[in-house]
Amino acid sequence: MSFRDDLIKARGHLVIISAVIVSLAVILKLENIGTKINENKSDQVQGFFTKTDIILPDVQELSNEEIKFAKVAWKYFENNYDSKTGLVNSVDKYNASTMWDTASYLLALISAQELGIIKKDKFNQMMNLALDSLSKISLLDGEVPNKSYNTNNLNMVDYRNKKTDRGIGWSAIDVGRLFIPFYINILNYPEHAQKSKDIIKRFKMDKMVKNGLLYGSYINSNNKTEYVQEGRLGYEEYAAKSFNLSGFNPSKAIFYDDFTSFIDVYSVKLPVDNRDPKKYKAHNYVVSEPYILDGIELGFDDTSKEFAYRVYKAQEEKFKNTGVLTAVSEDNIDQKPYFVYNTVFSDGVVWNCITDKGEDASKFKSISTKAVFGWDSLYRNDYTKKLMDKIENNFDPNKGWYSGIYESNGQINKSITCNTNAIILESLYYKKFGKLVKLRIR
Repeated sequence: MSFRDDLIKARGHLVIISAVIVSLAVILKLENIGTKINENKSDQVQGFFTKTDIILPDVQELSNEEIKFAKVAWKYFENNYDSKTGLVNSVDKYNASTMWDTASYLLALISAQELGIIKKDKFNQMMNLALDSLSKISLLDGEVPNKSYNTNNLNMVDYRNKKTDRGIGWSAIDVGRLFIPFYINILNYPEHAQKSKDIIKRFKMDKMVKNGLLYGSYINSNNKTEYVQEGRLGYEEYAAKSFNLSGFNPSKAIFYDDFTSFIDVYSVKLPVDNRDPKKYKAHNYVVSEPYILDGIELGFDDTSKEFAYRVYKAQEEKFKNTGVLTAVSEDNIDQKPYFVYNTVFSDGVVWNCITDKGEDASKFKSISTKAVFGWDSLYRNDYTKKLMDKIENNFDPNKGWYSGIYESNGQINKSITCNTNAIILESLYYKKFGKLVKLRIR
């Protein structure tokens, strides 16, 4: 059966065909971008795109232990699901969610059903209810989803979960992630395709994509909406690819060559975003998560495959040089300040751990559970096995997986979140089936 026949069999929706064509064009351009970066940056990194010989492992059946791991992760969603709205809390027992975490939940739901953790009728009921809620949530200025919603009543809320009629702003990165489960629905679940497309149509894309870049917003002290360019290397391209799947054109944000430089970390040429945080008012975090998600959800292009491996490899090399097991990402933590960015590099500092305000949070450096699962699903080598051995018991069987283990004292970071448990389910899905965004011939 030809690729065209597959698409027609999938649904016959013109939006799918057009989106795939656009996506293929972008992928082809992304695969050639290495040469362009090498030409532009040859004074910094000679032979940058002499590509590393990276062979990703084939799909494989999950072990009994891995099936247990998936069931533990699903416990989080059972405990934090609101049967009235169909939404799930971002953090255990805290009834609010961002669009990023709502997307994580929907991807966890898809993964759990495909892994056989829940049955299809349960999946359909839960997906339908979530889509119904997303179809009727209030939008900030009637245009774009607010940054946070109460999962019990769908009110727009601030980060303290206090109701706000106006909203507090939106994140294009968060909304972009939401398009990934929508696109999977359009490709593979005809019973959820139309609702997913209708939700996308609600959003004013011209507010989030301007001049090829992604824009978020916030409400200033005068109650006016201000727009800010959003996204740094890794997250920016990941979200832009998601926008592109839905037919929008973040023509600048989707490519890696505009603000990319390279620094040496244990002899690894690490890609970093060279926009100055002081000038651009945004931190240039290098963390594991966007690269892991690019691989397990979308499937790497040549550039993201290389960049992801270098981000991973720097962490492996740190272990080889220091003996400290390292798998870093942003994470909720179980004490103030409650959320930190544990990075390979940010704001000019290697192995920097900071808050969203740039304050030092070094004492909260930790092994990230979701990063361990993600890297192990992608590479499955001796180092990722060491990481898995370290965190294999880092869960409560009745609540889900903890976010990590603190580096300084070996204590468990007992924060339990939607995003951690979702990425674990996605990672196990990837190990068994490959990337999430693909047409499945049943």
